[in-house]
Amino acid sequence: MSREAQEKDVRTNIPVEGIGHPEKAVQENGVTAAWLGEAPLGPAAVTWGVPWKAGELKREEPLRLVSASGMPLPVQSWPTAYYPDGSVKWTAHAVSLGEGAEASYTLSKGESEAPVEGVSVQEHAGRIVVDTGRAVYTLGTEGEALVRSIVRGERTLCTGARLVGYREEESVTEGARVTRTQALRSRLHRVTVEQRGPVRAVVKFEGRHALLGGRSPREWLPFTVRLYFYAGQESVRAVHTFVYDGDPGKDGVKGIGLSFTLPLEGPLYNRHVRFTGDTGVFAESPKTLMTIRTQGKYQELYRSQTAGENVAFDPQEDARFLTLLDDSAVWDHFKLVQHSADSYTVSKRTGPACSWLKAVTGSRSRGVAYAGSEAGGLALGLRHFWRKHPASLELSGLSGEAAEATAWFWSPDAPAMDLRHYDTTTHLESSYEGFHELRSTPYGVANTNELTFWCLERTPSHEELDAMAGSLERPAQLVCEPQRYHDTGAFGVWSLPSRDTPLQAELEDLLDAAIEFYKAEIEQRRWYGFWDFGDVMHSYDPVRHTWRYDIGGCAWQNTELVPNMWLWLTFLRTGREDVFRLAEAMTRHTSEVDTYHFGEYAGLGSRHNVVHWGCGCKEARISMAGLHRYFYYLTGDERTGDIMEEVVDADYTTVTLDPMRYYFPKDEFPTHTRVGPDWSAFCSNWMTRWERFEDTAYRDKLLVGWEAMKGMPHRLLTGPTFGYDPKTGELLHMSDDNWGRHLMICMGAPQVWFELAELLGDDQWREMLAEFGAFYPLTPEEKAARTGGAIGKQGWDHPVFFTVMMAYAAARYGDEALARRTWDILFGDKLMQRIARTDEVDRLAFVRPLREIPDVSTNSVSQWSLNTIVCLELIGRWLGSGEAGTAGRGGETVTSSS
Repeated sequence: MSREAQEKDVRTNIPVEGIGHPEKAVQENGVTAAWLGEAPLGPAAVTWGVPWKAGELKREEPLRLVSASGMPLPVQSWPTAYYPDGSVKWTAHAVSLGEGAEASYTLSKGESEAPVEGVSVQEHAGRIVVDTGRAVYTLGTEGEALVRSIVRGERTLCTGARLVGYREEESVTEGARVTRTQALRSRLHRVTVEQRGPVRAVVKFEGRHALLGGRSPREWLPFTVRLYFYAGQESVRAVHTFVYDGDPGKDGVKGIGLSFTLPLEGPLYNRHVRFTGDTGVFAESPKTLMTIRTQGKYQELYRSQTAGENVAFDPQEDARFLTLLDDSAVWDHFKLVQHSADSYTVSKRTGPACSWLKAVTGSRSRGVAYAGSEAGGLALGLRHFWRKHPASLELSGLSGEAAEATAWFWSPDAPAMDLRHYDTTTHLESSYEGFHELRSTPYGVANTNELTFWCLERTPSHEELDAMAGSLERPAQLVCEPQRYHDTGAFGVWSLPSRDTPLQAELEDLLDAAIEFYKAEIEQRRWYGFWDFGDVMHSYDPVRHTWRYDIGGCAWQNTELVPNMWLWLTFLRTGREDVFRLAEAMTRHTSEVDTYHFGEYAGLGSRHNVVHWGCGCKEARISMAGLHRYFYYLTGDERTGDIMEEVVDADYTTVTLDPMRYYFPKDEFPTHTRVGPDWSAFCSNWMTRWERFEDTAYRDKLLVGWEAMKGMPHRLLTGPTFGYDPKTGELLHMSDDNWGRHLMICMGAPQVWFELAELLGDDQWREMLAEFGAFYPLTPEEKAARTGGAIGKQGWDHPVFFTVMMAYAAARYGDEALARRTWDILFGDKLMQRIARTDEVDRLAFVRPLREIPDVSTNSVSQWSLNTIVCLELIGRWLGSGEAGTAGRGGETVTSSS
C-alpha cells in the first residue's frame, strides 16, 4: 500500500490491518458521564455502564467518582464484560445522589469514597433485612409476601406487599356463557441477594402465582421481581416480569399487579388520596371536608386538607360541623383506570355493595398514586402507565385500620387478556406468513414492567408528586459521550455524525428524518398497549392509509431486519435522549414478548406477524443477545442479563425445530442452519456469554464454526445453508449456492461478525468478510467464473442490504470504485429520498387527520439507516464533496424492500 493510502487510512480510522479504531492514550482526567436529557431536580439513584479499550482497565483496579465541582462521591462498581486478554471491557456503576445533581461526573482509577451510611443487607432465617439509612425493609423468603414490613424512623409504613391477580375462564353450559374468576397470590420459591451495597443492593424474588379457592393447589404464571435499594433514598425501584404458561383458550389473565398493605392512623379527614393526571393532581380524602355548609374557616380548613395538611377541630367550638362530618359519606375505595392511550377515569365508592362514582376523566395519566394518614404513607408509580394500558392504580380500605394500595400492570377493570391467534389457520401465500404450520402460542412469552414506590412520612405536595411522575417517566440515567463509545470500539463499527460536506449533511438529515418519522408514527398510529408498546409495524397499505395490521407477516416488526441495532447505534453516535427511550422500549418489548423464555421454543423468537407470537417461524435471530446487549451494557439491567443467558443454547432447539425444515428434508445432519441469520445469531449469543463470564467453552464453540467456514469450498460465499451439529458447533457442507444471500446479511450478521473479527484479531475472517463484499456487485456470469460455476444461479437481491459488506471490502482493499458504487446504492434509494416528506391524507379517507408515506417499509428504513451509519465510518472518505459526478449522484437507482 502506498504511503498516501496509509496516511488516508489513519485519517479515517481505517487501520491497514483491518477495520477498527486506532489505539488512543487513556484520558488522564478519566471518563466523563453526563445526564441523558435534563439533570434530575431532586434525589436520584442511577446505574450506568462505561466501555473500556482492551488493556485500559485491569479487573483489580478500583475506580473513583468525582462530580464536576470536584466533590468525590461514593460509587459502587463491577465489571460486566471482559476482553480475551482478561482486561475489563465494560463496567457498571451505581451512585445515590441527593438534591442538586451536577451536570457531569468523572470516573477515574483510584479508591472510591466510602458512603457515610451505606446500604446494609442482613440475611436471617425466613427473612432479609435491608437498611438504606432512610428506611428499613424486611423482605420475605417464603410464603406470599415479598415485603413484610417497611419502617421509617418510628413509623411502620407498610405491613406487607405481595403479587396479586385474577385468572378467568369462560365456558358455555346449556347455551349460556359462564365466567369463573379465581384470585391469585404470589408464592415464593427462591429469593437471592444479588448485590449487597454499599451504594446499591438488589434482591431477586422468583416464584409462581397460586390460585386461591380452587380444588387443586395449582401454581401458575412464573414471576421474577427485583427490588433495587439505594443508600439514603426514600424510593425503591421494582422490576416485575411474568411469563405466560397457560392455555389461551382457557386461562385468561384478568388482572396482575403488586399490592401493599398500609397501616392507617388518625381521623378519616386526615387520610389522603392522590392520583397524578395529565398535568396535575387529583387530591381527595376518604372524608372530605366539603359539606353543604362548608364556608368561612371550614373553607380554609378544607383548602388545607386538600393540600395534604393535617387539620384539627375543637370538640366544642366545632361540634356542629363535626356532626355534619359524621353524617357525610365515607369514601373507602378509589381507583384510576387507564382504559386506552387516550382515556382514563378516576372513580370512587363507599363500599362493595354500592355503585362507583365517576370523579374525573382525562387522557393520559402520569401513573402515580398515594395513600396515607397521619402515620405517613406510600406513593406508587407505574412507568409507561398510559403507554402500556390497560393499567390501573387502586386504593381500598381507606376507612379502616389498614388500606390496600395496588398497582395493576393489567387492570382487572379491563377484559381478560386475549392471547389467542387471530385465525384457526395460517395464510402463507396471501399474507407472507412463515409456514403452513400453525405454531401461534403465547406459552413462554413474557412481559416486564417497572414500578417505583416511595416511603413517605407525610402526604407529598403537588410539586413533589409532579417530580415523582417526572422521575418515573424519565428515570435518571448517566451516559458517556458518543466519542467515548466510539473510541473504545463499543459494539463494533459505526460512525460519529459529521456535516462537513453537503453529502454528509444530506445523509445525516435523512437519518434524522427516519427517526422523526417513526416517533410521529408511534403517536399517530397509537402503537401502545401492554403487549404492543415498544414495537413498530412492518409495511404499509396506502389504500386503507394504515399499516398492514391484519396481513399475517406484514404487521408487527418483531426485530425483523434489526431496527433495535439501528436505534441503539443512532443513540451511541448522537447521545439523543429520545432515541435512547425508543431503543429502550423496543428492547424491553422484543426481548420479552417476541421471545420464548421456556417451553418447546425456549431461546427462540417469533418472526413478524399480526400477533407477536403468531408466526410459525421460531428463530434465533429474533431473540439473539446481540439485539439486547446494548441496553444491558449501557444500564446494567439485570433482567436483560437473564434473557441473554436464556438464549445461549438456542442452537439446540433447532434439532426439533429445523429453521430450514420447509426446504430441506431430514437427512444425515442433526439439523440445518443458515450461516446468517441462524449461525450468526448463535455467534452473538456465544460472544456475549464469553465476554460476560469468560466462559471459554462458548468461545471454542464459536471458533469451531469459524474454522469450518474457513475450510468451506468458497469460504463465506459457500452455502449459505449448512448441516449443523449443536453438540460440537460444527458447520457441515451440503452444497453450494443452495439459498439466497439477502437474509444472510440483513439480520445483524455483519455487525456481529465485524465486532468478533476485531475482538479475536482474526485477519483471515476479516478477509472472508471483505471477499464477500467484493463478490456481491459482480454479475452472475462473473460470480460463476470466479467459483468454477458453483455460485451464480441464486439471486443476490436487495442491494441496500449488501452495502455494509461492500463498504467493508472497499475499506480493506482501498477500492474507491467499490466505495462509490456503494454510495450510489444508498443515495439511490427512493424511499429514503422522501423519508422527510409525508403526504396529507384526504380528511374523508381515514378516521382522523393523517400524514403518510405510501410505500414505507420498516425493513427498508431500518437497513438503510443501519448500513449508512456503518458505511460513513468505513468509506466516508469516498463520499465526495457534493459536486456533480461524485458519489451519490450518478449511480443506480434502487428501492430496498423485503
